[in-house]
Amino acid sequence: MSETTADPAHEAIRREINDNDVVLFMKGTASMPQCGFSSRVAGVLNYMGVAYKDVNVLADEAVRNGIKSFSDWPTIPQLYVKGEFVGGCDIITEMTLSGELDALFAENGIAFDKDAAAKIREANA
Repeated sequence: MSETTADPAHEAIRREINDNDVVLFMKGTASMPQCGFSSRVAGVLNYMGVAYKDVNVLADEAVRNGIKSFSDWPTIPQLYVKGEFVGGCDIITEMTLSGELDALFAENGIAFDKDAAAKIREANA
């Protein structure tokens, strides 16, 4: 693909990431995840009260494949905060349990429930 030809899927992905502070590219939706990994990450964000945009990659094959090349990350879900790729399910789980996700949200001015985050860590200690 030449530099002058924009990939429509990448443009759509870039638009979502630029227009929303927190974006989760996932299988299914925040209210109805369609895989365990997407469910885990959406569950963490929902429990912590984070406002985020869910993008159902199952609804658009071009986005489903495009997000993998866009981030150079092979799996879904993928979390973006303030335009930056954070990671997939394993990374988000580790960051949640270590408190790094709290710090990332705080640094970027993303509202979240600190008590809920602490409860997740207590339950998994």
